[in-house]
Amino acid sequence: MKAWRIVLAGAFAVALSAPASAEQTTLRIFTGGQQRPDVMRKIADEYQKKNPNVKIEIEVGGATSEAQQQYLSTVLASKDSTLDVILIDVIRPAQWASQGWAEPLDSYLGADKAKVMSGYLKAYADADQVNGKVIALPYFADSQFMYYRKDLLEKYKRPAPKTWDEMMETAKIIMDGEKNSQLQGFSTAGAPIEGTVCTYLVPLWGAGGELTKDRRLNLDTPAAREPFQLYGRMKQSGVLPKNIAEIPTDRIRIDMQAGNLIFGMTWGYVWNRLENDADSKVKGKIGVAPLPHDEGGKSATCIGGWQLAVSAYSKNKAEAVKFARWLSSPEVSKMQSILASHLPVFAQVYKDPEVLKANPWFAEALPVVEGAKSRPVTPQYPQVSDVIRSNMNAYLAGTKTTDVALSDMKSKLTPIFR
Repeated sequence: MKAWRIVLAGAFAVALSAPASAEQTTLRIFTGGQQRPDVMRKIADEYQKKNPNVKIEIEVGGATSEAQQQYLSTVLASKDSTLDVILIDVIRPAQWASQGWAEPLDSYLGADKAKVMSGYLKAYADADQVNGKVIALPYFADSQFMYYRKDLLEKYKRPAPKTWDEMMETAKIIMDGEKNSQLQGFSTAGAPIEGTVCTYLVPLWGAGGELTKDRRLNLDTPAAREPFQLYGRMKQSGVLPKNIAEIPTDRIRIDMQAGNLIFGMTWGYVWNRLENDADSKVKGKIGVAPLPHDEGGKSATCIGGWQLAVSAYSKNKAEAVKFARWLSSPEVSKMQSILASHLPVFAQVYKDPEVLKANPWFAEALPVVEGAKSRPVTPQYPQVSDVIRSNMNAYLAGTKTTDVALSDMKSKLTPIFR
């Protein structure tokens, strides 16, 4: 996959700027395409107003977490000092700490460290500290939710489903009733991307299973087979799209926005697009609920979100940390919530009246985010991710059976979790 780059300056994408004057500091922040660089630009403009001696350039690269990390690995392995602040996936701090790519922030936070970190949702404060060191600061939280066509469920007098079987039953009733060949029942990430790790883990957790137990692999359980069996039933019933193995994260949003999807397992950013994009056909028609689970199980979801790391190779570390701390403030968390439906990293922002006006579903979102589960925390996470998503993708594509996919996962993950 080719890496692609644009730099946003002012309101437009332009060529890289000429060097700033001697008295001005230029900081460059890296963000991915799905993390709303347009919103980052508005936020950066506010910072520049408050700090006229600082100019913020925004570099945008990669449409997925994997593409972004692939590019950043190349940049940082060469000790390139071009980037100052970098948005990293919540799964990355352990890897970045082991590689020495992120500047530890402890000395910059000083005596305020405990107070600063205790202000965030605990899951994110924990995720950003590795071996006692602060590797990054939370930017926005995220979890997966069940998005659904509220209007269609009301039409067919069906409640929001609590179990996977209820979801499939409702999807079939609506699909049969609507007789629309474009209407899909349920979609989730199925392409060989990071989101497909959660496509496996969510039903595993919802069946009471765990990927690891006491830091050892824990796939010799009935629950470990449940994700494959669940999606197998969905395929047989026609609820899953036929091209499920080709669907990346944002395709779910696109299909729902076009009015072609009843249920979708996807992330918090989707709400803003469904409600506010000019071409959305489902404005006012969408509900959001916790993800389903097995009968007798409990709803679970993947923790997601993006963190602010300061490059270990930045030539402007003090200014970069100052900028990162502002980006990681309640003020900016509120701005993101309103402008992009990015979930806050501060509990109090979920209750802000202006935030709730823009995102009414945030009133029920906090318990879901607080209960979200982490993907395996290990410096070897890239290998773990590749094993899980490639086997889940192969199963969805029909090129591996449950037994073959599970056997491959066991053989490749066992050496990592000894």
